[in-house]
Amino acid sequence: MTDEVNGLNESIQYVTVVIGGQLFGLPISRVHDVFVPESITRVPLSRPEIAGVLNLRGRIVTSIDMRRRLHLPARSDGGTAMAVGIEHKGESYGLLIDNVGEVLDLPSSGREPNPVNLDPRWAAISGGVHRLNGQLMVILDVDRVLGGMSEAIAA
Repeated sequence: MTDEVNGLNESIQYVTVVIGGQLFGLPISRVHDVFVPESITRVPLSRPEIAGVLNLRGRIVTSIDMRRRLHLPARSDGGTAMAVGIEHKGESYGLLIDNVGEVLDLPSSGREPNPVNLDPRWAAISGGVHRLNGQLMVILDVDRVLGGMSEAIAA
């Protein structure tokens, strides 16, 4: 059998985002929108990583502060946050990030397991890594990132 038949030449497209200076990748199949969030309404007694809710083209979207979710300090440069729209279990979420990068088409074979020295809080929401020209791209596992969020909002 050839590598192509075995699926070894498959590739995955990632939307790259930067959070706290770190490069992350989201599988493009999970990304619905990229937008600049406006008018986020705080949700009383919500978990700290829930920035609030907003209206995006008539849909109510829960905004997740990815800096807080990744245990990073708040942004201090005063720049405009971006958001990546994701659907999870029938709910709409906006992951608040620092910047959106490019779409990368990477070979599945280049995906590696999390390094042993990756912070355990990050490893818990990472689906592996890709090494890119001396830079490490951490793959965000959307199901892990948003796991428990719908229960947290209702609580």
